[in-house]
Amino acid sequence: MNTHLRFWLGAAALGLLLVAALRLLGNDYAYFAGYFVLQYVVLASAWNILGGYAGYVNFGAAGFMAAGAYSAIVLRQALGLDLIPGIIFAALVAGLLGLGTGYLTLRLKGVYFSIATLCLSVVLQTLVVNWDYVGGSRGAYIIRPREIAPFVSYGEYLFIVMLVLAIGAAGIGRTVEMSRLGRGLQAIRDNERAAEAVGVPTLRLKLIATTLCGALMGVAGAPLPYYSGYLNPEAAFSLAYAVNAIAMPLIGGAGTWAGPVIGAVLLASLQQAATVTISSALNLWIVGWMLVIFVALFPKGILGWFRRKA
Repeated sequence: MNTHLRFWLGAAALGLLLVAALRLLGNDYAYFAGYFVLQYVVLASAWNILGGYAGYVNFGAAGFMAAGAYSAIVLRQALGLDLIPGIIFAALVAGLLGLGTGYLTLRLKGVYFSIATLCLSVVLQTLVVNWDYVGGSRGAYIIRPREIAPFVSYGEYLFIVMLVLAIGAAGIGRTVEMSRLGRGLQAIRDNERAAEAVGVPTLRLKLIATTLCGALMGVAGAPLPYYSGYLNPEAAFSLAYAVNAIAMPLIGGAGTWAGPVIGAVLLASLQQAATVTISSALNLWIVGWMLVIFVALFPKGILGWFRRKA
């Protein structure tokens, strides 16, 4: 059987088992906790396309997520369209934003590129704070239904939507890794000048990577106002998104499709456990210590450690 087909069938089977297990559990909070973890799977997989494969560290994850979230809000207010059209629109807007950002900044390298993406997030936040149509600094409310047939609750509906998005993001990351695009991005990461010298179209590949990265980050953010029912700029542009987007692939193993998934599941689950048992204020503290430990002891992440042992 084709390896791509095995991946999609395995992911679908795992997803169905997860949905069945949560339905048997019958706890609505489990859906929202699962949504939280899966959101970071999408975000980490998106970051990895540019940061892991190409080696361009993006500090603007919160900006792209917020662009996706506010795109969904704009579509809802303008046309009354719900979550699924909002996700599609968010992918388009954030993808175009990624393309434009890449065209303007990819001639920068190293820390200069990272600072440029951070500045983009600050600029977007300033625009949203002063845009009354989406609530400005007051924030925007989304009135959502209690349930959508055939789902047992709206929480289950959101969870399943994010589960599909997470499987799709992991699948896209795997496809990129095994394609000519992925090999070209890895050549850019290893030595960009050498890659150019042997004919790799570096600028074109980086623009494709920034567009994919931006679109997936927008997709991760689009359900956010439906998840909370309310969204303000402070929450949309939270530092936690930018920090986690970088930390999760590094801890799981950047430059591989599975690394961001492992890192996201591990870190997001720890953060949810800390939120329930102690305090949500510990979330970034947990991420910081995990980063220190893994950078010092396992610089290639969990997957890199296992491969070295094998």
